[in-house]
Amino acid sequence: MTNISLGFGRIAFKFGTLIAFLAILAGTPVQAAEEGSESSFVMHHIKDSYDWHLIDINHHPVSVPLPVILYNKGTGFDVFMSSAFHHDNAGKVPVEAGKNTYLKYHEKIYLANADGDLTFDDAGHPTNARPMLDLSITKNVFFSIITAIIVLWVFLSVASKYKKYGVAAPSGVQSLLEPVILFVRDDIAIPNIGKQKHERFMPYLLSVFFFIWFANLLGLFPGAANLTGNIAVTFTFAFITFLITNFSGNKHYWNHIFNTPGVPWWLKFGIPIMPIVEFIGIFTKPFSLMVRLFANITAGHIIILSIIGLIFIFKSAVIGVVSVPFAAAMTFLELLVAFIQAYVFTLLSAIYIGGAVEEAHDH
Repeated sequence: MTNISLGFGRIAFKFGTLIAFLAILAGTPVQAAEEGSESSFVMHHIKDSYDWHLIDINHHPVSVPLPVILYNKGTGFDVFMSSAFHHDNAGKVPVEAGKNTYLKYHEKIYLANADGDLTFDDAGHPTNARPMLDLSITKNVFFSIITAIIVLWVFLSVASKYKKYGVAAPSGVQSLLEPVILFVRDDIAIPNIGKQKHERFMPYLLSVFFFIWFANLLGLFPGAANLTGNIAVTFTFAFITFLITNFSGNKHYWNHIFNTPGVPWWLKFGIPIMPIVEFIGIFTKPFSLMVRLFANITAGHIIILSIIGLIFIFKSAVIGVVSVPFAAAMTFLELLVAFIQAYVFTLLSAIYIGGAVEEAHDH
């Protein structure tokens, strides 16, 4: 293990040193694409968008267009590609679709007025916002589909190997992931849910663990979506855990909430403090799941991009001597964080589910 750690450290050091050296060779101060764009660059990376931005060449963005799908009551669906906006994000390029005209402003799509423009209030906010259903395949949705395909491929490959060879020695993808699958079963599910009931919840625990893990890893690639750094994604996972926990709750679980044993009667029925606290706990647990994953992943991305942003803030490639190695080290650390956050989310989900299905103990 020590040799592996030393080897890993040497690779990280060489990688950071190489990038820093190449940055110095650039010779001229590095300028940001736009004035004051350092913070907007960071926020653009961690936010969702209607296209998949890859790189800027001579200040011209290169991106993969994605489908924009909008539904307006009365006019129906309008479908077009995000490339129709021509990378405009300032509400200057109108897109005509069906009977409507749309403008994109700060990564939000608005219906244009009769003159084909946006109108703003005194605070500078667009007033053209009208109720419409946005079913667009955004960057986060696109990477959700990619992650789901990867997870399906992994599990179908492993399942086919088990079906074909039974309990024979694992090989290929199976040999790589079988220890992780056993880890989720033996160190997360069984200890927290119980040997008799864990199998019922293993499909969910494995799915959520591998989806979060793979999404975290994909998010480290340049230009990739910050999927688990999106509060809507973490909310969805936490909400599913909430549903499974409460719909699986037995009589003992609900009795513990509304008639907590070992608590004076006046705290339960006179001044019902304990039932209120326990009932609130039903919602605070998934809320903490949602915020924990979102905050940790988002913070990691912001730190890495902020360190790189020092080069643009000081407008000198020399800063790369310090910032690039630090960013490289943080990126390698994020590889560990990607696994840890998947583990923590799955572990806490198993704990909450285990508490809901646990039988009453005889005293």
